[in-house]
Amino acid sequence: MRRDSPLYTLLFAAAVCVVCSALVSSAAVLLRQQQALNKQLYKQQKVLIVAGLAGEDERLAGAEVIRRFQDRIVVRLVDLERGEFASGEGVPDAAAYDQRRATADSQSSVAAPANAAQIVRLPRYAAVYLVMEGEAPAKVVLPIQGKGLWSTLYGFLALERDVCTVAGITFYEHGETPGLGGEVDNPRWKARWQGRLAFDQKGEPKIQVIRGAAGSPEEDPYQVDGLSGATITSRGVSSMLGFWLGESGFGPFLTKLREEWRG
Repeated sequence: MRRDSPLYTLLFAAAVCVVCSALVSSAAVLLRQQQALNKQLYKQQKVLIVAGLAGEDERLAGAEVIRRFQDRIVVRLVDLERGEFASGEGVPDAAAYDQRRATADSQSSVAAPANAAQIVRLPRYAAVYLVMEGEAPAKVVLPIQGKGLWSTLYGFLALERDVCTVAGITFYEHGETPGLGGEVDNPRWKARWQGRLAFDQKGEPKIQVIRGAAGSPEEDPYQVDGLSGATITSRGVSSMLGFWLGESGFGPFLTKLREEWRG
């Protein structure tokens, strides 16, 4: 067969495609476990950052992330329906719990009530992270998610021991527009959350992202600067916090936790 013939070209291209496909498939299978570990480490580092145990720009090796996480963070599962820590037979292992997978499983989740955050299903259990100071918890970190403009945003909200004051907020996955809604990743914007109040004096969720600039935490304790040019993403952040801090999310649990930690 002549090498400059159309048939030879087609056969050669097909062979290259087959070999490349096999290599890519093999690499995906061989690296699957490492990819899962990297995702876990990335999320753990985000928990450390929002808890104030790591800096935004700090580059941590995987072993250091694990060490800090194990030294200061305790993972607990919350029964969202009961609004309390889950315990007893049949409760999954908190350290190995995959909340995203549980949410997608109809056997381990329920349909969510209509909500502005566009959350469709709620897992029976949700993982929360207790930030320890010695033997006592000093903060609680909650997983949050909700729709922005183009994507579902996944992140964490940290509350101080009073279970009202915001210690930090961060997002580890989203597909918002860079420079607009993507500014949820901007450290300067995230820093403006610190010291704000998540609940009013009646215990109702009140914190929200407004259009324009908010004052200091002392002047505007319940408001945070809007994201310039990203009204829908800003509204989405407000909606997700309203949901997860409310009755259908962590609201009942946080009420009990507040009373327990005050006592």
